[in-house]
Amino acid sequence: MDDTAHRNSDGSKDGMSYRERIAEMEPARNGESSSTQRGGDVGDESEPATHAGGRRWWKRGQRGTYSHTHFKVYKRRWFGLAQLVLLNIVVSWDWLTFAPVSTKAAEYFRVNESSINWLSTAFLFSFVAISPCTIWTLNRSPKQSIIVASVLLLAGNWIRYAGTKADRGIFGLVMFGQILTGLAQPFVLAAPTRYSDLWFTESGRVSATAVASLANPFGGALAQLINPSLGSIPNIVLYVSIIATVAAIPSLFIPAKPPTPPSASSEVPKVALIPSLKACLRSPPFYVVFVTFSVYVGSFNSFSSLLNQILYPYAYSEDEAGICGAILIVVGLVTAAITSPIFDRTHAYLTGIKILSTLIAIGYLALIWAPQTRGLAAPYVLAAIEGAASFSLLPIALEYLVEITFPASPEVSSTICWAGGQLFGGIFIVIMNALKDQRPVDLAEVREMGRGAGGDTRPPGNMFRALVFQGALALAVLPLPLMLGVKRLGLAHGEGRLRVDEHRNPSVVQGEEGA
Repeated sequence: MDDTAHRNSDGSKDGMSYRERIAEMEPARNGESSSTQRGGDVGDESEPATHAGGRRWWKRGQRGTYSHTHFKVYKRRWFGLAQLVLLNIVVSWDWLTFAPVSTKAAEYFRVNESSINWLSTAFLFSFVAISPCTIWTLNRSPKQSIIVASVLLLAGNWIRYAGTKADRGIFGLVMFGQILTGLAQPFVLAAPTRYSDLWFTESGRVSATAVASLANPFGGALAQLINPSLGSIPNIVLYVSIIATVAAIPSLFIPAKPPTPPSASSEVPKVALIPSLKACLRSPPFYVVFVTFSVYVGSFNSFSSLLNQILYPYAYSEDEAGICGAILIVVGLVTAAITSPIFDRTHAYLTGIKILSTLIAIGYLALIWAPQTRGLAAPYVLAAIEGAASFSLLPIALEYLVEITFPASPEVSSTICWAGGQLFGGIFIVIMNALKDQRPVDLAEVREMGRGAGGDTRPPGNMFRALVFQGALALAVLPLPLMLGVKRLGLAHGEGRLRVDEHRNPSVVQGEEGA
C-alpha cells in the first residue's frame, strides 16, 4: 500500500506500531532519536527509555529485556486504591450534603431552594475551573493529586461547619467551603484511570477504575440515605466533616509508584501533556465519547441533585426520595461489580457502550412520567435501571478513552471528560431549575394530602418540563455512541494499549512489599 494511504482517526497510519505512533506524536527531544527514547527493539539491551526531562523511566539494572522480564503487580497497590475509594466517597457526600434536605436547608439559611441548588451547582463548576491543575498534578504523580484533594477536603468541610454553626447560618461562608470541596473533587475523581494504568495489568484495570470511580456516586447514595436522619443542618455538616477528616489522613502514607511496571503498556513512556492533548483532539472517537460521557454524567448529576425537588410536589417524603436516590446508586454499584470483571476479561468495550447508552436514554425518557404515578414502584424501578446502566457504562467509557488515545497520558482524556460531565451537570441544574413550575408549594397541604390521594398531574412546583428536557437530551445524544467503531464515519481506532499488552506481556506475578 502506498505510504500516503489511509490514516486512522488518531492520525496514525494503518499498521503503524505503538513505537511509531509515539515518534509521530512526540518528536525526539534534546537531540535524541526516537529509537533511543524507547530503548531499541524487543530484546535489545540498549539504553533504556528516557522519560520527560531526561530522567530514566527506571534504572537500567531493573529493566531487563522482554525476552525474560516478568512484570510484577504489588500488594501495596490496594492501599492507594482504598484511599482513592474513601476520598471519592467523602467528596461526593460533600456534594450532596444539602440536596436530600433541600427544604430543611432553605428554611435554616432563610433562602429559597434555588440558592440551595447553587451549592450543588457551584461544586460542579469548581471541577471545571481547577481541571488544568488537576491534569498537571496527576501527570506528575497520583499521590500528589490525592494529597491536594485531602487538604482541600479538610479545609472545605470545616469552613462549611463554621458557616452552619454561626447564628442561623452564614450562607456565604458555607458556599465558600462548598467550593473548596468542589475544587478537591477532580483530584480524586479523575485519578482512577491514571492510578490503574500505573499499578494494574490489563486484566484488572477496568475493575480498579470501576471501584475507585463508582465510590464517588456511592458517597452520594450515603448522603441521600443518611442525611435526612441526621437531624439539624449543623449536625449533618459536623458528621460529614469528621468522616472527611478520618478519610483524609491516610493519604500521606500511600506509595507513590510501583518499583517496576506491572505490564508492557505501563512501560511505554507516556507522551507529554501538550502532545497528549493534541492526540485527543485529533481523534474523532474521542469527541463522540466526550459528548456522550458529558451529557450522561451531567444528567446523572442533575437528576441526583434535584431528586427531592422532583418528587416532593407529588407528596413523596424526603425519606422516600432519599431511598430512591439510594436505589439509583446501590443497584448501580452492585451491577457494576458484576459487569466490570466481565469487561476486564472480554474487553468488549464498544458493545457495552452501545447497549448501556441505549438503556440510559430509555430510562430518562420513562422517568418523565414516573412521579405522576404517585406510587413507589415506578420511580424505584426506573432509578434501579438507570443506576445499573449508568454505573456499568462509567468504567467502560473511561477505559475505552485510554485505548483510543494511547499512548497519551490517561489523566488527560479522563479529566477532560469528567470536567465536561461536571460542567454539563451544573448547566443542567440551572436549566431544570428554570423549567420548574414556579407556583409556591404548600408543604403542609402536600404532606396532608399524601401520595395516594390522587391530585393534579402538574401540581405546584412540579418539574415535568425539566424531566422532558432531560429525556429529550438523552435521546438526542444516543446516535453518537451507536456510531462508534464505524470505519466509514472515521470512528474506528488503531492500535491501542490492549494490543501492546497482548503482544508484549510475558507472565505477570504477584510482588510482595520489598520484592
